[in-house]
Amino acid sequence: MTAVYVDADACPVKAEAEKVTTRHGLQLFIVSNGGLRPSPHPLVQTVIVPDGPDVADMWIADRAGVGDVVVTGDIPLAAKCVEAGARVLKHNGEALTRANIGNVLATRDLMTDLRAADPFRQGGGKGFTKADRSRFLEALEREIRAAQRDS
Repeated sequence: MTAVYVDADACPVKAEAEKVTTRHGLQLFIVSNGGLRPSPHPLVQTVIVPDGPDVADMWIADRAGVGDVVVTGDIPLAAKCVEAGARVLKHNGEALTRANIGNVLATRDLMTDLRAADPFRQGGGKGFTKADRSRFLEALEREIRAAQRDS
């Protein structure tokens, strides 16, 4: 059965993920280090992991596989989940697949190196928009249907 995993720390689309997954009658796991209000919906499980680097990521990576959907902005986690056969979406609706995860991971590593080399090159990036939210909703619907076919 398809499950959806959300890497919930700093995730702007938790409510949207809950709306779509519950409409499909799917189990949703909202995984974080804490600080989230649990959902009253019986299909939504809030998972609080211990503090520590990448503990939430490891929890998701250990469970997600073929027929599942993972929502994350964490590229190394996305790479692990893609490798395990899960479908992966970024918060803006961009799908991360076997075809593009290598390039996305390499770009992430390059940008990390550039920021480390130049202390003035920090932050940036564009903000999350209504168009991103809309693309995410459409992409999640599409990926859930594809994941259900996969499983």
